[in-house]
Amino acid sequence: MSKKYAVLVVDMLNDFVTGALKCDRGLEIVPKTAELLNGCREKNVPVIFCNDAHIKGIDHELKFWGDHAIAGTKGAEVIPELAVCDKDYIVPKRRYSGFFHTDLELLLRELGVDTVIMTGLHTHMCVRHTSADAYQSGFDVVVAKDATNSFTKEDYEYGLKYLKETYDAEISDVDTILASL
Repeated sequence: MSKKYAVLVVDMLNDFVTGALKCDRGLEIVPKTAELLNGCREKNVPVIFCNDAHIKGIDHELKFWGDHAIAGTKGAEVIPELAVCDKDYIVPKRRYSGFFHTDLELLLRELGVDTVIMTGLHTHMCVRHTSADAYQSGFDVVVAKDATNSFTKEDYEYGLKYLKETYDAEISDVDTILASL
């Protein structure tokens, strides 16, 4: 039985790549992420952006991280290099996981998806929590190792190891993923 994929792009937002919570290592993954998204679009694999969209002064996460990705601001927009296309989907989130109190699972089910390809920031936080909920909801998880990253190399490597050992995630690279679609 062939797999039905969707690519999840986690928090590739202005505030995470160049703004309030800037991650220099996030810049490194932009070219491969763009390559993956374009390849998936060409093969009619759904592209879903799971974007922080916080409510200023309300969201619990802001107490720890400070103001970032406030809904409706430039900081909460997808970076221009990964321009959202008309056929892409955007799922706003207010916590680390793209599934927590969002309609992501409903969207994936209605698209007939059984396997998610994880990209974005950060492998040990938002990518990890989104992967956890994907796994616990019955989806297979593939992590594009050259289209994910974290603040530090240690956090990145820890995140990948955790995803593989805990959720049986397949850790692969963009070229291999695209060739398998």
